[in-house]
Amino acid sequence: MISNLRFQLRKVGMEQKIDQALEETMQVRSELGYPIMVTPLSQFVGSQAAINVIVGERYKEVTDQIIQYALGYWGKEGAELMAPEVKAKILDRPRAREWAARQPPEPTVQELRKKMNAEDISDEDFLLRWNLEAKEIAAMRAAGAPKEYFTARQPLVNLIDALSKRTDYRQIVVQKGQMVVSLNRGAPAA
Repeated sequence: MISNLRFQLRKVGMEQKIDQALEETMQVRSELGYPIMVTPLSQFVGSQAAINVIVGERYKEVTDQIIQYALGYWGKEGAELMAPEVKAKILDRPRAREWAARQPPEPTVQELRKKMNAEDISDEDFLLRWNLEAKEIAAMRAAGAPKEYFTARQPLVNLIDALSKRTDYRQIVVQKGQMVVSLNRGAPAA
């Protein structure tokens, strides 16, 4: 992200303002409601910060992605958590009104199933197809059942593991009926 900021500033001969752009990035992120700083949201924040520094006025110019973010296209909670005065400034422009007038088409599940040729498969398989490529699904199925790890389904293993970590006892004996489990601390077996 820092290299992207430097690049944007260098393109307009303002690379010396990198520190100002980094400070602005923190401010923009705060005003946008602290979006998670992963792609693409980190680019939205960084680009807007660079634009604010380059233009010399905060939010005088904004990207379509920032308008979409303010409208909730990138998640409703982002638009809800934005600073109200910043959101109002972003949405009070002709381009924002254009975006607000658009209704992005949302296909139905049936339309998606038809498009993916997945009309006669289970919901689970449909979701797999939606999220993974066919070769990934095949590899996953070829791998077989998941490897069994020690979990709460093996309480005795968990108990022995926890007891073996205790250093305040030399011997621990657990008995139930005829079953006896004894842990003894001593020299390792040869």
